[in-house]
Amino acid sequence: MRFSDILSAAGLIVAAPLDFQFCNGNADFCSRKYSNVSLIGTHNAPFVGDIRNGFVNQGKTVTEQLDAGIRFLTGQTHKPVNISLDPLEALYMCHSSCAFFNAGKLVDYLSTVKGWVDGHPDEVVTLLLTNGDNVDITVFEPAFEQSGIKDLAFVPSTTPDKLPMDQWPTYAEMMTSGKRIVVFLDYKANETEVPYILDEFTYYFETPFSQTDPTFSQCKLDRPKNGQADGRMYIVNHVLNKDLLPGDGEVVVPDPDADFAANAAIGQGSIGAQSELCTEQWGRVPNVVLVDRFDRGDVFTAQNMMNDVSA
Repeated sequence: MRFSDILSAAGLIVAAPLDFQFCNGNADFCSRKYSNVSLIGTHNAPFVGDIRNGFVNQGKTVTEQLDAGIRFLTGQTHKPVNISLDPLEALYMCHSSCAFFNAGKLVDYLSTVKGWVDGHPDEVVTLLLTNGDNVDITVFEPAFEQSGIKDLAFVPSTTPDKLPMDQWPTYAEMMTSGKRIVVFLDYKANETEVPYILDEFTYYFETPFSQTDPTFSQCKLDRPKNGQADGRMYIVNHVLNKDLLPGDGEVVVPDPDADFAANAAIGQGSIGAQSELCTEQWGRVPNVVLVDRFDRGDVFTAQNMMNDVSA
């Protein structure tokens, strides 16, 4: 028996990193750290339907979003109207409230993403969930376990301490490890208790949401409140709304009529224009730009521009 065979039998040989030709569709991304890639993300990804419905944010299903090239999905979780003792029915994907727009159980949403990722071994996907009812982190666990997302979820080597921006793995390293889904939660994350669900605002800051200015002429740090930009990636909320009652400013709904201008790569109020503004302000390009109805515009050209890569 060869010495290498003995080592292999003893489990002492570590597999060499897999040679990925493309990572998330681009060869340049394989050697880039997760924290050094800019993505277009779908705002409220599971809320799909007639774009004239004020509770709808996307016109394509989650699977269609992934097929098209979206790799950052956001969605709101809420408790159902009728409380169930079944732990897999504890959380649903609902817009504002499950009484308004219910897109189904969290476990089903996660299972859809898991199924897609299983079929695409050279892709890294990020999920950002909001915890609208401030439920305990353990309430999320059954859905993540049942869907299988837990098995693919990235856990930083420093957990429960923060992983510094410059220590994130490259896409190729994440693919080699098999941990190709990154999960963030806006509130109530507890990485000591559930290490694979990361606290959003430990790792990101966000610009203001519910914007009604079609020029997107600001890139302020909105959340976390009184937070600092240093050491955090950042998310730009490039989602245009309109006042439900003109001049009210209190109740806003999506503005699909503005999609093609807002989701353009260049021009006033475009993704490219706001990205440039943000880059000037913060000294680095956005990590994520969230959009409504991603398919109405030129979002992937904008994504390539932010990453300085060709299609």
